Amino acid sequence: MTDTPRSRSSARQSIEDAAIAQFESRPRDTGVRKTGRPVAESHEPEATREWIVVIPVKGTGDAKSRLGDSVHRPALALAIALDTASAALAAPSVIGVLVVTSAAAAPSFDELDVLVVVEDEPAGLPAAIASGLELAAELGAPGRGTAVLLGDLPALTAGELEAALVSATGHPLAMVADAEGSGSVLVTAADGAVHATAFGPGSHAAHLAAGYAELPVPVTSGLRNDVDTEHQLRALRPRLGAHTAAVDF
Repeated sequence: MTDTPRSRSSARQSIEDAAIAQFESRPRDTGVRKTGRPVAESHEPEATREWIVVIPVKGTGDAKSRLGDSVHRPALALAIALDTASAALAAPSVIGVLVVTSAAAAPSFDELDVLVVVEDEPAGLPAAIASGLELAAELGAPGRGTAVLLGDLPALTAGELEAALVSATGHPLAMVADAEGSGSVLVTAADGAVHATAFGPGSHAAHLAAGYAELPVPVTSGLRNDVDTEHQLRALRPRLGAHTAAVDF
């Protein structure tokens, strides 16, 4: 798909417009920070050309507890998520990014060109993903797939994510494993497919069992290098995104 900066910007604005109309017409426990026009509730599926990416971000003081007791840990956890979202926004086929996070973390993401879904009372990763995918489904359109990307990928580049998403267009459901091979960092559902996400311990095997095809992404890719510990973070230091690199650790 040929995509000019103007057409991409216009499409993203339409998604923002649709999101607010959906939430204002049907009150919920969550809110959306940007807003405008509803899209059709259903459509005939087409070959996937573009993606809406859902990124769950804990956004609380205890986020990334395995990074240690440093006073910089909350800022570091937020910076990692900001770099992940920034990389997703820059991927050419990503037409919209939905960050599901706490009210405390939401203002930081308002600085990015994302939709922020605010959880008044965060209820864990599965609930955040479900909330994001619900809105993503409402913003469906012919040729538009949905993806869930974990928010702890500080070395992710737009090119790495784009390569995986292009590969994912060939499968109804697809996934990318983490570097250790036991977890998952990305799952995708092409237009017309329905997610069956299973994030958590052993999610790699669980997603395979749910019908997600594994995409061949190099283990060195920033997409596969999620961060839980300071050791993992330091190993990625030369490749860190701008937000993470600016935080002392």
